[in-house]
Amino acid sequence: MTNGSIHSWRVRIFAVTWLAYAGFYLCRKNFSVLMPLLQQHTGITKDQLATAIFGYSLMYSVGQFVMGTLSDRFGPRRVVTAGMLVAGASSVAMAFHTDTPSIIALQAINGMAQACGWSGLLKIMAAWFEARNRGVVMGWWCTNYALGAFLATTFGTFAATSSLLFFPSWQRGAWMPGALLMLLAVGFSVLVRNGPVALETRAESRQSLAKFLQVARSSNIRVIAGAYFCLKMTRYAFLFWLPVYLTERLGFSPAEAGYSSSVFELGGFAGVVLSGYVSDKLFQARRFPVGALAMMGLGCACLLPTMAGLTGSWIILPAIALIGLLNLGPDTLLGGAAVQDSSTRETAATASGFVNGTGSTGQFLSPFLVSGVVQRFGWDALFGLFFVLSVAGGLLLTVKWSYRVPEEDPALCLKPAPTLP
Repeated sequence: MTNGSIHSWRVRIFAVTWLAYAGFYLCRKNFSVLMPLLQQHTGITKDQLATAIFGYSLMYSVGQFVMGTLSDRFGPRRVVTAGMLVAGASSVAMAFHTDTPSIIALQAINGMAQACGWSGLLKIMAAWFEARNRGVVMGWWCTNYALGAFLATTFGTFAATSSLLFFPSWQRGAWMPGALLMLLAVGFSVLVRNGPVALETRAESRQSLAKFLQVARSSNIRVIAGAYFCLKMTRYAFLFWLPVYLTERLGFSPAEAGYSSSVFELGGFAGVVLSGYVSDKLFQARRFPVGALAMMGLGCACLLPTMAGLTGSWIILPAIALIGLLNLGPDTLLGGAAVQDSSTRETAATASGFVNGTGSTGQFLSPFLVSGVVQRFGWDALFGLFFVLSVAGGLLLTVKWSYRVPEEDPALCLKPAPTLP
């Protein structure tokens, strides 16, 4: 490829992969919007909702380990496309199967399909973009987390609460996002390529177990995974339970709660971009100190909602925005640039799957943790727990405070494949 051709492809790959991961949120965030409506219209209980989220999160966690390895072995284009199609189909099916067992089963299927996204897309980005500006590039790319979730939340809320078409309101919030994601899957499959020609035609290694063990021995990857456990337990509690908190604790209507909860992603958008620039420009491509400082700040921000009784509810939306900024910033930095820095071209998807799979164990524990703590001790106690988790994750990251990315391979602006740190 010529330099001009590579540049054009990079623009295309950036846009298509960004849209693909943002699209996954159509069938991830819509369930959180639907939760208060499901309680009202189907009689599903908080514990049953927790079971559905647990099933989703368990399969998502298991799927991360599996799908990362499959993306390294068979190529991410196939794996990501399949995941988008299945996730969309499971959401569409939920509109027509409204009994509790079906909802729980479909959320489990959705969780496995969602696991196809991040590791495969991260591998594609590692193949197309150089390491020297990785913090900035991945910072902008990772806005798919925040902006995608924001758009998915607002679209899901609009579909579920507006007077449209022929279905009961909450069912529209299930099938409309699913149908849109399936359309995006077709476009992704047509437009994306796994890497430049030199990489696209290269045979994929079949030593999946060796790759996994290589990744698991990396001290960097283990530290990232540990911090990610804390981040994802907090993040997914907000992702699924924030509308319920706003309706139960503060008396918001379902529509107000759905739209207000999107402030988390708006704050997160700023955090995602800011963390990339700060790590590249102020910390010379060191990701760990930025993650550590942000997570400690996150712990303090999680205490702000507990002050609502003293200050009034005006503090809630700014607090949610700040929590989003300090959660999604280190989340995307660690799960994106830091994983790429600490892995190789051949193991990028496996490393991403390992980190996300470990982090997702916190994710699938969070629904019962949230339900149990809130019912026994109240919402304020839950925010106190988030403080402890966030500070613990920040302290863990300080172990790798001085680590910086090795020199890259000028052949394709990608790192060679030495032993992982």
